[in-house]
Amino acid sequence: MNKIWIGTNWKMTKTIEEGLSYTEDLKKIAENVSSAIELFIIPSYTALVSIKELTSSSRIHLGAQNMHWEDSGPYTGEISPRMLDEIGIDIIELGHSERRQYYNENDEDINKKVLAALRYGMKPLICIGENIEHKSNNISKETLASQLKVCLKGLTDEQARNVMIAYEPVWAIGEKGVPADAGYVAEIHTYLRKTLENLFDHSGSSIPLLYGGSVNRENFLNYIDITDVNGLFIGRSAWDTDSFREILERLEKHLYG
Repeated sequence: MNKIWIGTNWKMTKTIEEGLSYTEDLKKIAENVSSAIELFIIPSYTALVSIKELTSSSRIHLGAQNMHWEDSGPYTGEISPRMLDEIGIDIIELGHSERRQYYNENDEDINKKVLAALRYGMKPLICIGENIEHKSNNISKETLASQLKVCLKGLTDEQARNVMIAYEPVWAIGEKGVPADAGYVAEIHTYLRKTLENLFDHSGSSIPLLYGGSVNRENFLNYIDITDVNGLFIGRSAWDTDSFREILERLEKHLYG
């Protein structure tokens, strides 16, 4: 697997104006980034149309933070895959722990959204992760395997080639998150890879596995060197383009000299 995916979810942090300024800066940075690195950003819904006009002439993939599984219907406040497809969205982030925690999303819902995204040719970025109770009770792997199996239920081997998985331990993300030990991440990613290979005979070994969880300028190289880490899903350390530029420049030098 040659591609390395590097991206960030802005959550509820940037206005349209702020997002456009950020994207203009990132476009310039992207011009000097190796073609082996796939960059993506996931803004708020309100900024997607405006930012798509900028990213359409760049190497930056544009994502949305969530969506409903139905094309239309009486779902006040929801966004459909048909609407996002009309904008030209590349990636759909699904299953983020905040969606699970605050809005009661479950793996069955996420599975329906994954299938809907694939129908429209959008790439689902499926977030999975265990909480501190799972970790303390030594059931992290069982929890993650269950999330994978349900979220990916019903996918063909060919469809599975178009998904990405982001492992984000709940206890490691957010402002108060504790960065995970690289050895622990390596163990979990190896387990996730084996689980995917058991689920999908041919594509399980090629599904990108991203790590996210308090990734920052001090620790990102520890994670990217792990065999089954195929990219990084970065939070607040990528919300400032100067910080993101430093990460990308150091990553480029580390990987390609």
